[in-house]
Amino acid sequence: MMIHIKKYLSVGFGVGGCLALLAALGCATTPRTSEERAVDADIAGRVEAALGTDSRIYARHVDVNVDRGVVHLGGYVWSDSELQFAKADAAAVPGVLGVSDEMELMRGGVSGTSR
Repeated sequence: MMIHIKKYLSVGFGVGGCLALLAALGCATTPRTSEERAVDADIAGRVEAALGTDSRIYARHVDVNVDRGVVHLGGYVWSDSELQFAKADAAAVPGVLGVSDEMELMRGGVSGTSR
């Protein structure tokens, strides 16, 4: 009986230790420099402008955040096509290294106008 308990404890602590290590490493990102923040702000402005001028999407509900060149699109759009257009518009902006889609799809809204 004692051997089985030791076995389960060692497995439990091993898994728990691995999870703790992964959590610590995942949170250990270096802060962005002022230059990186400036570049990200410039990219965000250009992505917002691209979304705002695309008449195929209603961009008022799309949030844009940039972290080290990766664009994070949040908020919501009204159709699958708007979702794809928003991602393509963001990816086409020079300096964008990737696009992370965190948008929600809301059915039944007004689409096709960016104003």
